[in-house]
Amino acid sequence: MDSRILILALLLVVGLATVFCQTPAPGIACEAKNGTSCEQCLNNVTCLWCIKTKSCITYPVRTILPPHSLCPLNDARWGLCWMNFQALIITLAVVGGIIIIAALVCLFCCCKCENFGSKRFEAKMQRQANKTNTKQEERKAEMKQRHEEIRKKYGLSGANPYSKFA
Repeated sequence: MDSRILILALLLVVGLATVFCQTPAPGIACEAKNGTSCEQCLNNVTCLWCIKTKSCITYPVRTILPPHSLCPLNDARWGLCWMNFQALIITLAVVGGIIIIAALVCLFCCCKCENFGSKRFEAKMQRQANKTNTKQEERKAEMKQRHEEIRKKYGLSGANPYSKFA
C-alpha cells in the first residue's frame, strides 16, 4: 500500500514539473498564430486560444490558471477547441475529487477489514488455545486418576518407599 502512495506522489511531482518546465517550441511563438484558427493555435501545447479576442497566447504556466485580464475562463480554450477552460477545470476537479474520495474509501475499508480480520483470527486462535488447554487438563486429571487406581490396586497408595532417596 505504501508503494502505491509513493508511486502516486512521484507521478504527481513529475506531472507538475512537466507543466512548470514547459517552454514554447523553438521558433514557433504562439503570438505568431494570432490571425489563424483555434485548431492551428492549439497544435502547440503551450498555446491558449481566446475566443473573445480571437488571439493565440502563450499559456501562462507560472500562474497555473490564465488571469481574467488575459482571457476570461469562459472564452479560453486549451487542448480542445470545443471545451472551454472553465468546464475543463470543473471536470478535472470533479474527476480528481472522485478519485481521491474513492482512494480514501478503499484505504479506510482495507485497513478496517484487515484489522477486523486479524482480530477475528486472533479470537479464533485464542478459542482454539483455550480448547486445547481444557482438553489437556482433562487428560492430566484422567491420567492422575488412573495412576491412583493402579496404586490402590497394587497397594502402593501409601508413602513412597523411595522418597527418602530422592
